[in-house]
Amino acid sequence: MKIKPGAPALLVSLALLTLTGCGMNDSSGSSGSADPAEAPLVGTSTSRDAAGAVERVSSELYDLIGVKGKGSDSRSGVMECEGKDPATHFKVFHPWSFYPASADQLDEAMERLKTELPKHGWKVVRYEPDTSQAKNLNLTADNTEKKYSVSVVQMKKNDPPKLSLTVVSGCYRVPEGKEVERF
Repeated sequence: MKIKPGAPALLVSLALLTLTGCGMNDSSGSSGSADPAEAPLVGTSTSRDAAGAVERVSSELYDLIGVKGKGSDSRSGVMECEGKDPATHFKVFHPWSFYPASADQLDEAMERLKTELPKHGWKVVRYEPDTSQAKNLNLTADNTEKKYSVSVVQMKKNDPPKLSLTVVSGCYRVPEGKEVERF
């Protein structure tokens, strides 16, 4: 079964992507401080192939969580690449959730991500509670080699408790003669 995020969830995801976006910078290789408009160029790809790539990155992240549980079966989407021609450039994003087998494994899952991501080419650029009433723990990490960013929000007070993840790519350019597909 494919789970499509509702309009509010999609808007939250898109707002999150705009704020955290692929905050990497091609020239300096720094993470977390660059304007999203400066997202690195990943390469040339069709929207469908790039969507498959972002879902594979999500699958790798699922494996790094390392606790028993279930991931939602959500689909990736395409968005504009800020500062680039929307007819030729795009980013892909993949919002999904992880539900641990037991709510008490949520902290372990988050700690494993914080520990394992750097071992796999990711730089954790944020690991702190947000300012919401729930004080959800947030983790943001960038992978400058793969040109992806991930935002993870630990939602302990949800029913059921979960990790909410959003993976976003740098900018892709469509091959000559192709168009950006929006989905």
